Amino acid sequence: MTDSSTPPADWSDPRWRDRAHDWVAGHLAHAGRRITGPVEPRVRPWSLVWRVPTDAGPYWFKANSAGTRYEPALLGALARIAPGRVPDPLAVDAARGWALLPDGGKTLREAFAGGRDLAVWERVLTGYAALQLAAAPRAGELLALGVPDHRPEALPGRLAELLDDREAVRLDAPGGLSAGTHERLRDFLPEFAERCGRLASFGVPASVQHDDLHDGNVLAADHRLFDWGDASVAHPFGTLLVTLNSVADSFGLPAGDPALARLRDAYLDAWTGRHDPADLREAAGLAITVTKVSRALAWRRALSTPDPAREEYVAAVPGWLAELFEPDTL
Repeated sequence: MTDSSTPPADWSDPRWRDRAHDWVAGHLAHAGRRITGPVEPRVRPWSLVWRVPTDAGPYWFKANSAGTRYEPALLGALARIAPGRVPDPLAVDAARGWALLPDGGKTLREAFAGGRDLAVWERVLTGYAALQLAAAPRAGELLALGVPDHRPEALPGRLAELLDDREAVRLDAPGGLSAGTHERLRDFLPEFAERCGRLASFGVPASVQHDDLHDGNVLAADHRLFDWGDASVAHPFGTLLVTLNSVADSFGLPAGDPALARLRDAYLDAWTGRHDPADLREAAGLAITVTKVSRALAWRRALSTPDPAREEYVAAVPGWLAELFEPDTL
């Protein structure tokens, strides 16, 4: 089996580890760095991460599984498109799904553990909007890199196809969709398509959408965004689904809290020169709803490679689909 299709089960193979270690060591040596100790691994069904100690501080090696293999190429592209908005990788092997990055310090979650600073999220979202605006004209290039297509016009078909995947939705299995919810989702398809059409009609261009933007994926020092393994080319406002849910949970804010509306508006401000603010708010509401399907699709990709550990996460796909019938945070 080649490196370009290595499943998580082979990440423990000494031959694979030796090849990956040689690749890391070679790129570090080219940059004048030397590994000074054993790597510290963290393994998930969708990726393997090594913390690599060097004489210039830690570096991070990430190997993606088949379902998220586009991430290193996407990260490299975003580093060129929007310098300073994402970590700049020292090396990328797009075919293997490998990336090597310098340490970026603490995340927002680590830096502000127990603290309350909503203002920092206004700055994060403003910078993220700038990245999305820079990436929008290059959306076709990102799709060519293998980044999934979750644009509004594509999502109705993707939802229909997902509902046909009995294994992914775990139809009538523990933690899965009941037959009643499954049928309700099928009946919902025309309305979902209508909502996607309405969202597309506002004319906000598709761009990269992180799809998992929370305080654990933002560097505290400079607000660069990392962990793009769930990303897609989609309606940019879909990011508000996870971000607002995460902020509400972290800060103990109830659904509809004015603080969440202020964060939404701070993010949308980047588009107000091109679109009416009322239209932007309506589009944001629609994007939050339809992106629940994007989250389900991202989880299906992440769990697409056979691995015993994935059983811990199998409720995520049906769980996000069921969220279509739950009220939104905002």
